[in-house]
Amino acid sequence: MTEDAETLLIRIRAAMPALRPSERRIAELFVGDPGAAANLSIAELAARCETSTTSVVRFYQRMGYAHYKHFRIDLTRAVAREELAAASLPEVSGDIDRNDSLEGIVSKVAMNETLSIADTARMLDMEALGEAVARLLAARRIDTFGVGASALVGLDLQQKLSRIGRTAINWHDSHSAWTSAATLGPGCVAVAVSHSGATVDTVEFLAIARKTGAATVAITNFRESPLARAADVTLTTAARETSFRSGALGSRIAQLMVVDCLFTGVAQASYDASMEALRNTYAVVHDRRVKRA
Repeated sequence: MTEDAETLLIRIRAAMPALRPSERRIAELFVGDPGAAANLSIAELAARCETSTTSVVRFYQRMGYAHYKHFRIDLTRAVAREELAAASLPEVSGDIDRNDSLEGIVSKVAMNETLSIADTARMLDMEALGEAVARLLAARRIDTFGVGASALVGLDLQQKLSRIGRTAINWHDSHSAWTSAATLGPGCVAVAVSHSGATVDTVEFLAIARKTGAATVAITNFRESPLARAADVTLTTAARETSFRSGALGSRIAQLMVVDCLFTGVAQASYDASMEALRNTYAVVHDRRVKRA
């Protein structure tokens, strides 16, 4: 299986927000039922999506293919890979719906989050991760910010970095985040988290930080998003969202996985100091536990 085959469906999902409406309908068909869509001709695909054959050609070329035949082959291989990856998970199909039992909900959420983590691990740019680790290692101050569920991810990163002695601050209010970003400068790092990469407050936070000369890091699902364009380094997730998107299911777990990789990279690169800090902070918290009689 080629690398393109392994990541094709992931790349289609990531590209969807930036596609034209006609191309997005094509992408939604491939993502929704890739096995069946792979068997359609260009003309059949255009008819099914109520668009032109030109839009279909433009779509697969945008995905990096000169010929539809090669696109279909890699799509079939990608479907096979996903079926194999899901083989060890509970046997479920479809999105969460109103008739699911609690057992069905658990199985579907487990599959969604497991595949979100696996896809993110496969797509995570190691060079970008290494650069982000280096920026955090050298930083005299690190500010994190996100809105909604992404705010929890930013807080998680701040708490982890603080435990190994890094000066890290998390902002839960947009205006506070902006005013803080305006006080940053060379030697500082601003980390912003947004699944869509289009949350205005979060994009503004990075834009302000960048103007001060601070390094900027984005954690987002979409490499072509406004947030990614405002960042020096972009760490991309590959989350799968359900119809309960507002609950931030797959996106949050994928973002936390990236945060864990980022934190672990920083801790490993400063191993002795980080281990000592972790022991000291653990001891302080452990001593505050209620003593058993």
